[in-house]
Amino acid sequence: MLNFLFVIIGIVLLTFGGDALIRGSLATAKRMRVSPLLCGLLIVGFGTSSPELAVSIDAAMNQRPDIAVGNVVGSNIGNIMLILGLCAVISPLAVKPLVLRRDGMVVVAATLLFVALVIGGVLSRIDAALFLLALAAYLTWAYRTERYGHASSAELHEAEAEELTNLPKRPMTMAGAILLGLALLIAGSQVLLKGAVGIAETLNVSEAVIGLTLVAVGTSLPELSVSIMAAFRRHADVAIGNILGSNIFNVLGILGISALLQPLPVSERILQFDQWVMLGVALLLMVFLYTGKRLSRIEGGLLLLGYIAYVALSFTAVS
Repeated sequence: MLNFLFVIIGIVLLTFGGDALIRGSLATAKRMRVSPLLCGLLIVGFGTSSPELAVSIDAAMNQRPDIAVGNVVGSNIGNIMLILGLCAVISPLAVKPLVLRRDGMVVVAATLLFVALVIGGVLSRIDAALFLLALAAYLTWAYRTERYGHASSAELHEAEAEELTNLPKRPMTMAGAILLGLALLIAGSQVLLKGAVGIAETLNVSEAVIGLTLVAVGTSLPELSVSIMAAFRRHADVAIGNILGSNIFNVLGILGISALLQPLPVSERILQFDQWVMLGVALLLMVFLYTGKRLSRIEGGLLLLGYIAYVALSFTAVS
């Protein structure tokens, strides 16, 4: 029970930390007259992945690679099957062509890059550099196509920046929010890691299983909150764009930074099962979106049922 309490406390700290960091950073960027496009693309789009980043770095530095890698793989699976599935059940999600062609295909490409690089069973510092170079290339491409090409998807990232209200107004409050957010993220990652390791030992399951499920869902709460708000407000593009951007940053950014700090061995369980689930759901999402240019309630329901089956299998057949 104490380990579960650690996990809950860790998730709460990570959630509030991520929210404080995003709000403080977004308010600071607006005060400095940073464009809404960049605010949405960088601060909101990637800021929602800050809990995953904190946990994976902490796990990597504490020689817990199964949690570091499992957190990212599990988050990407949960983002599509759980979060987008739930959002589509609330309100069918339409998608703009450029977001689908560019961001959707980059999610698939980043996943394929992960599959290719883990063939040897470890993510090295060279692999990390390739991830980070790919992330830099994507960000440059995204900004140029939207800033200079007057792409309609620029409205998506601007809308992401508008989803969050009640931002701090004074410079000291903004700085305080950023510092508080960072402190909560660091503390939350340490507490969550302690609880996750304890639960794995108590239940006699691998740390990879805990990282892929419990930790992954806990660190994905910022994506869940932003996407659910967008779904209720009928901002479908924000919900889809937030998840696609998060999945890109999870693989290229979080694994890139984590493996750069500490090379990450990848467990047999992830190599044999979970990486293929991650690739499969990314391809399935593209099929759903390309066929109807939207994610329907029925498709969302299928994704949710698929996620329930995945979690059940994680603790039984392939644990």
